[in-house]
Amino acid sequence: MKFDAHSLPNDPDQLKQMLLELQDVVAKKDNELAEKDDVIAEQSAQIHELLARYNAKLAKEYGKKSEKMPGAGEVFNEAEAELDAQDKALLKTEKLPEKAKRTPKRRPLPESLPRVEVTIDLDEKEKVCDCCKGPLHQMGESSSEALEFVLAHIKVIRTVRPKYACRVCDKQGIQSTIKTAPLPATPIPKSMATPGLLSQIITCKYQFGLPLYRQETLFADIEIELSRQTMSSWMLRCAQLLKPLYQRLQQTLLSQPVIHADETPMKVINAEKATNYMWLYCTGEDKPGITDLPNIVLFDYQNSRAGQCAVDFLQGLAGYLQVDGYQAYAQTDATLVACLAHMRRKFIEAKGNNKKAGKADVALSLIGKLYGIEQGLPGKTAEEKYQGRQQLAKPIVDKLHQWLLDHKDKIPPKTALGKAILYSLNQFEKFQRYLDDGRLNIDNNRAERAIKPFVIGRKAWLFSNTKSGAEASAILYSLVETAKANDLVVHEYISTCLQHMAQSPDNLDAILPWNFQRS
Repeated sequence: MKFDAHSLPNDPDQLKQMLLELQDVVAKKDNELAEKDDVIAEQSAQIHELLARYNAKLAKEYGKKSEKMPGAGEVFNEAEAELDAQDKALLKTEKLPEKAKRTPKRRPLPESLPRVEVTIDLDEKEKVCDCCKGPLHQMGESSSEALEFVLAHIKVIRTVRPKYACRVCDKQGIQSTIKTAPLPATPIPKSMATPGLLSQIITCKYQFGLPLYRQETLFADIEIELSRQTMSSWMLRCAQLLKPLYQRLQQTLLSQPVIHADETPMKVINAEKATNYMWLYCTGEDKPGITDLPNIVLFDYQNSRAGQCAVDFLQGLAGYLQVDGYQAYAQTDATLVACLAHMRRKFIEAKGNNKKAGKADVALSLIGKLYGIEQGLPGKTAEEKYQGRQQLAKPIVDKLHQWLLDHKDKIPPKTALGKAILYSLNQFEKFQRYLDDGRLNIDNNRAERAIKPFVIGRKAWLFSNTKSGAEASAILYSLVETAKANDLVVHEYISTCLQHMAQSPDNLDAILPWNFQRS
C-alpha cells in the first residue's frame, strides 16, 4: 500500500487512526501467511509420511526379507549431511578381522543304514595287459556310496490269540471257561491303527505340514483306503491320550525362572469367532545342552487375544516373561522383559530401502554392537553372561537410551523413525532388564523360532474345523516341537509315548523328553 505525502491529513489523531488500521491489515496478512505455512508444513509432513509408507511397502514386497544388518565391527561407507558429529561418532567402529571360510566337505553316510554291495568288474577278455597281453592281477579297488530311496514299508500285524478249553469238562457236560491271552493295550482300542501309524500321521501333519487330505492321497497310491475323517478322529483320540503328558510339561514349564511367550492368529470354522489365536509358551533353547533350563515348547488354543488367556495359562507366574510389546502380557504377575529384535525391526522399517546411512542407522549400529557382544556369550554360565553384559553391553545400552532421548523431540512422531523411537522408549525399561540376569536373552527370538513351524504349517492346512480339533492340534504341536527342541527323533518319540500312555498312563517320568531313552 503506497501513500502520497500530500494527501495525508495533518491531524495527528487521523494519522494515528490510519496507522492502527494499517497495522490491523498487516497483522491479518501475517496471520493468513502463517496459516498457509502451517497448512504447507502439515501437507509436507503428510507427503513425507505417505512416501515413507510407500517405500516401506516396496521394501517389504520386493526388497530383501532378511533383517540382517551390518555387524558391530563394520564401518558405514557414507553418512548424510543431516547427521551431526555425535551421530557420526556413534557410527564409526573398528573393522574386525574376517573369519576364515571353511571348505565344504561331504559328510559320510550313516553307518547304521543297510548297505547293498554292487561290484562292477571288467570282462574276462579285458583282464589282459594291453602291452604284453599277460594276465592282470587285482591290486586294489575303488569304491563310492550313493543314497537310494525305497518307498515306505507298510505291513499288516496279524495278532493271533489261541483259545483253550477243558476236554474233561466238555465230556462231562460241565460248563467250562474258555481261556485266551488278553489283547495288548493299544492307543485306540479296537482300531487298526498302531502307534507307528498314528505317529506317522502326526509327524506328517504337525512336523512337515502335510494336511490329512494329502496323506489320504498318499495312502491311496499304495492301495490303502484311509479317509481324512478317520485320521482326524484318530488325531483327537491321540491328543486326549497324550493330554496328561502335556499337563505335566506345563507344570514343569511354570516352575522355570524364565519363559518366552508369543501368539499368532488361526482360523476355526465352527467357532464363535472366525479368528482365534494359538498362544505359545516356551523355555530353554532350540537344542539341548546350551542352558540348564529344560527345553519345552507348549501351544495353547484360545478364542481371543485377551490378556486373561495368558493369565489363566501361566497361573500366577512370578518369574521373568520375555515377550514383544503386546500390552496384554502386563496383566500377568510376571516380570516382563522386552525384545530387542522388535525394536530393531522398527528401525529397519524406518530405514526402508534407503542405501545411504541416516539417523536410523545410528540406532541400528548400536543394536548391532549389542548383538555382537551376545555372539561371544553362548556356552557361558549365567554369572559369566551377567559380568560380560555389565562390562561390555551396559555402556552401549546407555548410549542407545541417550540417543533415543536426544532425538525424541527432534523427529516428528508420525514418521516411521519417530514411531520407532517412541516404541523403543516405551519398551526400554523392560528391555534393559536383560542386563541384570544372565539367564535372560537379549530378545524374544526363542519364541518366534518356536512358533514358526506352526505358522508355516498353517499355510498348508489353512484352518481347523472345530474347537476340539484346534485344542488337539495345540497338544500334538507341543509334543512335536518339544521333541525337536530336545534333539529327539519325533516319529520314534511320539510312537513310544502313545504306546506308553496306553500301557502305563500313571508313569510320566519315563517319557519326559529329557528322560527319554532312544531304542
